[in-house]
Parts: sequence; C-alpha cells; structure tokens
Amino acid sequence: MTAHAGKEASALRATSFEATNPGLRPLIQKSMETAERATEVQPTPTPVAARVSGGPPHVVIVGAGFGGLYATRALKRAPVRITVIDRRNHHLFQPLLYQVATAGLSPGEIAYPIRAALRHQKNAQVLLAEVTGVDLAPRKLRFMDGGEIGYDFLILATGATDSYFGHDDWQPWAPGLKNLEEALEVRRRILLAFECAERETDPARRRQLLTFVLVGAGPTGVELAGAVAEIARHVMAEDFRSIDPRESRIVLLEGGPRVLAAFPPELSAKAEAALTKMGVEVRTNSMVTAITPNAVMVGEHAIPAATIIWSAGVKASPLAKVLGVPLDRAGRVLVAPDLTIPGHPEVFVIGDAAALVDSAGKLLPGVAPVAIQQGRHVARNIERVTQGKPLSPFHYFNKGNLATIGRAAGVADFGRIRLSGLLAWITWLLVHIFFLIGFRNRLVVLFDWTWSYFFYGRAARLITGSVNYK
Repeated sequence: MTAHAGKEASALRATSFEATNPGLRPLIQKSMETAERATEVQPTPTPVAARVSGGPPHVVIVGAGFGGLYATRALKRAPVRITVIDRRNHHLFQPLLYQVATAGLSPGEIAYPIRAALRHQKNAQVLLAEVTGVDLAPRKLRFMDGGEIGYDFLILATGATDSYFGHDDWQPWAPGLKNLEEALEVRRRILLAFECAERETDPARRRQLLTFVLVGAGPTGVELAGAVAEIARHVMAEDFRSIDPRESRIVLLEGGPRVLAAFPPELSAKAEAALTKMGVEVRTNSMVTAITPNAVMVGEHAIPAATIIWSAGVKASPLAKVLGVPLDRAGRVLVAPDLTIPGHPEVFVIGDAAALVDSAGKLLPGVAPVAIQQGRHVARNIERVTQGKPLSPFHYFNKGNLATIGRAAGVADFGRIRLSGLLAWITWLLVHIFFLIGFRNRLVVLFDWTWSYFFYGRAARLITGSVNYK
C-alpha cells in the first residue's frame, strides 16, 4: 500500500467511525494519524511465498469462528499444511446465543466440535491452545503454556469481546453475550429473577426482581428484549402462584436515536412498534451513566432492576494489540484492502478483529457474512501467492441484514427489497438454519423452533451454576 493510499483509507475509516461516534473525534483523529505514519514507514512489500520450514507452506489459523472455519475449508484442496488453533474445542454459532440465554435452545444445539467439523480435511490439524504472542520477524506464535509454533502464513480470526467503553467495572452487574458461558449466566439470571420474585413479600423488591434492562438496541439487544417479553408474557405466564410474570417490565435502552441503527429508518420504526406491542419499553437517546448491582442510571434517573444485560458494544480480542500495528479505537487492526497488515503480506486479519471500509467508505460490520467472505478471500489469496500471483483486494458483497424481534416478527433489509413481520421472520429462520454447522443441529433447532411456535415452549429452562436466593 502506498502512503497516499494509506491516507485515503485512514480518512475513510475516520469518516465512517465518526458518523456513528461523533463524541470521539479527537481520539479517532489521533488513531488515524498514527495509522498514516505507520503506513508511510512500513509500506507493504510484494508478497513472496517464503518458508520457515520444509514441505508445503504452513498456514496457521487462530480462531475457529466463522472466518477461521471457512478459511480452513476453502483451503481443503490447496497444496498447504493447515493448523487451526482455538482456546475452545467448539465452533460457536454466535447469532443464536440469545436463544440459549433465553432458554429457547441448549448449548449443544448451537455449538459443534472443531475436530468433528474438520474430520475429513486431511491437510488440517486442530490444536487446543491459547495464543498470547505473535513474533512477526521469525514468524512464530507463542502459547500461554510456553509452547510455540512457526508459520508461513498466519490468519488471525480471533473475534471480539464485550466493550464497556471504559467502564469494565460494570461487567459483573451487566454480563454480555459473546460465548456460551455468558449465555448460560444470562439464562441463570433471567430464570432466577422469577423464582426469587415468587418468594419475595416486599412489593418494591418484587418489582425490582421483575424488571429486566437491556443496554443496547442492536440486533442482539432487540432479539433479547423480544425473547424475554415472550418468556414473561406467554411461556411462564401460568407457572407461578404468587406472581404474574406478565407484569414484568422489560426496558430496552439505546443511546442513539433509534433501534437497529444499521437498518433503514422505516424498518427500525417497525421493529420498535413490534417491541412496544410485545410490552417492551423502548427508550432511545438514553445514555447509561452508571450500573450498580440493582439499578441502571440513565443520566440522573435510576431504573431499579435485578437483571441487567449488556449488548451495547464490542471490541476486538486482545491478541490484536500484540501485533504492534495501527488499531482503531475498538482495538481492531487497520488492515490493507487485501486484509494484510502493514509490512507483512503473510499475515492476514479477518472478521471482528479487522477494521476495513467498503467502497462507500463505511466500516464493514462485525457480522458472520463479512467474516465468512473474508475467510474465503484470504484462502484464495494464499493460493495465489503459492502460485506466484499478487494478492487481490477484498470486496464485500452485502447480501442483506436480518433481525428477529419475537414470535413471527422480524425485519429484513436486502437493499431494494425490505421485509417485515412474518415473512422476514421466516427468512431469518431459514438463513440461520442453513448456516448452522452439523446436520443434527439443524434438525434439532428446527424442531425446537417449531414446537416453540405452536406451544410457546422453552425446553432449556434450567438454572445452572450458583443460586443466590436474595
């Protein structure tokens, strides 16, 4: 990348990020200036298929999420040796985590063993390990247990974690939803709130226990709010004797002017109307200023609540920081158009860990389709290098955005075609079934959803972990 091209890319990233975070302009500008200087000092050289070991080129892929798994599969017939490294032994279908958190699905229905997924790919090996360091010059990765591994090509697909915007002390009171452990904790808190309310005699404390606050009205927040409302209004409406779950208060807080900001305004309005009809209290332009064990502060106003769920922001996995390359404010690597990092054409960063703008100057969203397409593109680029060809830039093909709101309600944006209601919900269901890993998982999830649709059932209503009765 030339210095001129690097400045143009940085300017585009700054414009996109400032549009959604106007209060962060000084920090963004500083980050962009740092990226420009790094690009000028470290221009990307012409890629070469250098080797650190004998035999076929060694491709190391860190992270077996959508990007890493699809990159691995796309290299199935390539003349390379692949090592897939993940700190967990399963691929997780993150778009359905909220279903686990609201007792709609069990963990095993949205997760699949990585080894089983790659069982028939003979050029791929799977290692269970946590990578803590990257030595770019000798091309080596360091593990937490002291081990290391060399690579010819490196693909970092390490995903993202929850971002509390500098308030990490809120995390114990408002868990996010990025892995199975968090999903099970959210499920525990939701179900336990109803159980504790059943025994509570103080009216004020009972109202607090039956108040659920969700911070952030992106797809995860909207889907969670709709699912919690369905649990309270339908699934458990007749299960208790001292309380009426239908009297629960579900509050969805959004700092911006509308829910589902990535969708067209008319679909956002329909989503908000659907949530309101379900009994969700939607509050936009509401910035959270503090979170305590039993309340959320919006400005000077406190909302007493025993269950608070965070879905307001994400940041890249900490591994991106050890690369020593320019990052955006969310910790994502400012990659070149071919998804490489400055000065190292053998290192690719994809998915939620990468920051890249599209042809319109908009930052690519952290969604599964982006990671899948980037994984496949990087695989093609690695094959090109092994054939002596130059790297090609990545172009994202946006197939549309989908979000479900609740039972038979959803929104879908396919550009000129925009859907809402039952048709959007069916489309969302079919797309998610299609991308689930494992034939058995598809059948089980389809059965569970069909049962839930006709009978309002939630088969996974299990409280696990420690139980606090207070």
